[in-house]
Amino acid sequence: MSDAAVKSLPARKDVPVGDTWDLASLFRSDAEWEESLTVWDERIPQFAPYAGTLGSSAERLAECLEHDLAFDREGDRLGAYAQLRASEDLASADAQRMVGRFQHVSTRAGEAASFIRPEIMAIPPATLAAWLDRPVLAPYRLLLERIVRTRAHTLSEPEEKLLAMQGTFAGTAGKVFRQLTDADLKFGGVTTGKGERIELSNATFTTLLHDTSPDVRRTVFHQFYDQYEAHANTLAATLSGSNERDIYAARVRKYPSAVEAALDADNVPLAVYDNLIAAVRANLPAVHRYYDLRKRVLGLADIHFYDCYVPLVPELEQRHTWDEAVAVILESLAPLGGDYCTRLEKGLRGRWCDRYPNAGKRSGAFSSGTYDSDPYILMNFQEEVIEHVFTLTHEAGHSMHTRHSAESQPYQYSGYTIFVAEVASTFNEQLLTRLLLKRATSPKERAAIISREIDSIRATIVRQTMFAEFERKSHASAEAGEPLTLERIRGLYRELLDAYFGPRFSLDSQLELECLRIPHFYNAFYVYKYATGLAAAITLAKRVADGEPGGLDRYLGFLKSGSSKWPLDLLRDAGVDLETPAPVDTALARFSELVDELATLL
Repeated sequence: MSDAAVKSLPARKDVPVGDTWDLASLFRSDAEWEESLTVWDERIPQFAPYAGTLGSSAERLAECLEHDLAFDREGDRLGAYAQLRASEDLASADAQRMVGRFQHVSTRAGEAASFIRPEIMAIPPATLAAWLDRPVLAPYRLLLERIVRTRAHTLSEPEEKLLAMQGTFAGTAGKVFRQLTDADLKFGGVTTGKGERIELSNATFTTLLHDTSPDVRRTVFHQFYDQYEAHANTLAATLSGSNERDIYAARVRKYPSAVEAALDADNVPLAVYDNLIAAVRANLPAVHRYYDLRKRVLGLADIHFYDCYVPLVPELEQRHTWDEAVAVILESLAPLGGDYCTRLEKGLRGRWCDRYPNAGKRSGAFSSGTYDSDPYILMNFQEEVIEHVFTLTHEAGHSMHTRHSAESQPYQYSGYTIFVAEVASTFNEQLLTRLLLKRATSPKERAAIISREIDSIRATIVRQTMFAEFERKSHASAEAGEPLTLERIRGLYRELLDAYFGPRFSLDSQLELECLRIPHFYNAFYVYKYATGLAAAITLAKRVADGEPGGLDRYLGFLKSGSSKWPLDLLRDAGVDLETPAPVDTALARFSELVDELATLL
């Protein structure tokens, strides 16, 4: 974006009120928020009388849990309001102060309530089991069962304290990585195919790979990775350090491996992770066929990684005003029924959303709601960008998931995990894609929509699974005593590149360094959830769109379920069993069909 474009953005105070969200469902004003924060702060000492008493009776335990949950519920409102106000204008000192003040009080509250989990763990298993049959603890049974299931991996109080004290430096590897890659690495400038001079950075790298000039794309790739090559040993050391931290944390808590420690939080068996990898690998021939098609359509003698982002079909020349975007989204979501669409329309045409960019506003998009508030959506909507229509329906999926769960579950089970979060959002994208394909009026328009869907599946399922397999292999290597030297890291990643891109793809040796620039690897065993989420969404969206008997009721039941069961059980109830390869096979079968159709259109 040019400097002129940035300067033309309105100040927050000049944005029409109707284009902004109305945060009154949280607090009617900053002054009301301040009063509530003071009251919340004053309630912190109320935790003290419960300390040392939770093992005395089921009634005392229930009373403490009720107090703790009510306290947390109010804290959710306070924290959400502060964060949303800050996102309106990141330069607002008042809003940033609100965030800081909330975090300060929240930290003090966390310290005051820190006795609860250890005291629950200290209750003899037989005693707690008997208590759980008492009506007074019925609302908290699942909550308590989830706490005590980690008993085998919980250490003594002094040991837990020592582990907690390591928190200040446990993330050092990730901090060094971010400082080096975001601040210290300088990539220079690049002249685009249109003659514009643009600074090359982590933020502009992928955007510049959309350039229609093969020479520009090649220059961007090599100029970018020259810097990673120059710092490869340092980056290999930070990645190795992060992996060793994961392995240490798993071993000290008596898990067989780092991956099993990570999966345990969602009660996901290792077979789910490994089945995902196996299913994607079994379907790689379709991915390789897509690269062959891309090579043919672009007229390339050889296809390289830097040729995988330039659009095969020019961007759809469609403009959508906000109201037009809402209309097409609602039409696409008609299979979800009148109640879903009526409620969503009221929110999107009303003031759930902060719609357009303004000076200082947080970039990107997100959905953020609490148990007691509207499910707010931040957008930076641009009428000429079709992708923003997809972004809006994506965030709307999150928001409706939030509201359905909040209205159907008690507070303690209303929140949902990341494992299932991406299902509702990408489900909405699937229905939008289906509508746009149905409405396409020319082969070119249909090809553009299909191309977008192919690239979405490739990026979310195939690419993220390759990342997940690298995490699996790199941690296993270190766990087996094979140090993660730069040579070892490059070798592991090269094996994956060869498999996932195929025998007819031209792999530049510098691409072996890609694993040294992925920030997700510093929060290991997370990316697989993107792949499983989209795979589940594709299966569920097809069933609902096709009118499969019971499909809609099961999906709406999923939206209402919050965290009332473990994630795999919630999805199984909805009709998707991620302990089998079927959902991933279904998603990649659709990918294959789309590749075949695109080949006939181009």
